[in-house]
Amino acid sequence: MRKASRLFEIIQILRVARQPVTAQQIADTLEVTPRSVYRDIAALQAMRVPVEGERGVGYIMRPGFNLPPLMFSIEETEAIVLALALVSRTGDTELRQAAKRVSDKIASSVPEPLSRILSTTALHAWGIIANAPDGVDLSMIRRAVRNEEKLDITYQDEAGSLTERRIGPIAVIYYSETANIVAWCELRQAIRNFRADRVKSCIETQDFFKQQGEALRQLWMANWQYSQTPKTNP
Repeated sequence: MRKASRLFEIIQILRVARQPVTAQQIADTLEVTPRSVYRDIAALQAMRVPVEGERGVGYIMRPGFNLPPLMFSIEETEAIVLALALVSRTGDTELRQAAKRVSDKIASSVPEPLSRILSTTALHAWGIIANAPDGVDLSMIRRAVRNEEKLDITYQDEAGSLTERRIGPIAVIYYSETANIVAWCELRQAIRNFRADRVKSCIETQDFFKQQGEALRQLWMANWQYSQTPKTNP
């Protein structure tokens, strides 16, 4: 376990402890030696984290050092930061803004002595930033998925032909250049994928398909898994 991760874990252990915790107990939990724990405790104290105690007696966290209710390890935090960076490259404007807010919350919630550890991260998302589709707001699609509301769309196929569709969106798939809307299509009476950049208009209908979304997603996933299964000749 890296030192940064151990520091996070030690704070977590001391934060929830009801009585002093010995270095041996911490070492057993983290699968390291007590000597490593002593060094880590000294490092935390040097960063002014209010850890009190001594060898042979145990350590406690002095009241008043507040951490967020849910504290992630350094690896978990890095995973979140990288995932947010990838979200920021999608064509979903609202999700981009949400990703920025989450990043700011993480930065402000991590205690200042430990925030320096995160600031040295070398993780970056690379590649083009997808353009937001012109004919549809992806936040409307995500809202329709949550609310199980049908939408009326004008869709242009690969050949350039336009059709009017009423769809029941059940999922959104994000790719590097565009997003696909997975939906029940009333015109085709089947589940279809619609490229967001080919949707020319999209209107909410106030027509709902309540209690059907999950069943449709299961049908979609079952068909997708079947299509991935190698076929053999009879």
